Amino acid sequence: MVRLPFLSSTRGIPEVVEVPRHIAIIMDGNGRWARKRLMPRVAGHAKGVESLRAMIRTCQDLKVEYLTVFAFSSENWRRPKDEVTFLMKLFLRTLKEEIERMHRSNIRLRVVGDISRFDSALVNLIEESETLTAGNTAMNLTIAANYGGRWDILQAVEKMLAASPDAREGFTEDQLAEYLALSFGPEPDLFIRTGGEQRISNFMLWQLAYTELYFTDKLWPEFDEAALKEAIRSYQGRERRFGRTSEQLDAGAGGPDSSDHA
Repeated sequence: MVRLPFLSSTRGIPEVVEVPRHIAIIMDGNGRWARKRLMPRVAGHAKGVESLRAMIRTCQDLKVEYLTVFAFSSENWRRPKDEVTFLMKLFLRTLKEEIERMHRSNIRLRVVGDISRFDSALVNLIEESETLTAGNTAMNLTIAANYGGRWDILQAVEKMLAASPDAREGFTEDQLAEYLALSFGPEPDLFIRTGGEQRISNFMLWQLAYTELYFTDKLWPEFDEAALKEAIRSYQGRERRFGRTSEQLDAGAGGPDSSDHA
């Protein structure tokens, strides 16, 4: 069995860090931002790319090691066909325009999700971009595209059973976890959703087990450096117990789980 490089929050107690090591974001509210300005929804998506570009710079400045963003869910195919077509073209164009800049900034790019549904030009560009940046070390940017949390768990089970048929008789969390789409990084410390909705919408269901959740009414094109720092301040004010009691934390205990599961 391959040993995972990062500790699971349900199998141990990860280190609590002042600045989140891994931030995951649902970038919601692009269409509403555009409608408020009497613009077509697609204009909001284009503006959202600018916000992502700024967020990547800010995270790099703050020494955030992993940034994962939800760009297109497995359920987003249900949107109007012209909007989906625009999003695919926007993804292709943005990747073409930004990949060299990311490479120069020493950022490693990964795209997770079932990309088989994308056209060949986009799939090829994704693969080329991942190869180009594979050796970069300053920050890890992961784009979840045609991704769903349930899909992730199902594909992990399928890969695990293909590799180890004996696992049908019983397997552990660690055995399954190595096949998850984001097994290369730590679980998120902080999850952010913009746009006012307060749900995780099938995003990283396994990985968010003990992540601190932060919801904001700001629409994604309005979410800037100051808004991110506000979210991080909220995170810094949380007591991360991982199943332990406050008294255990005060005593500096790192022992087993208690009966208080908050």
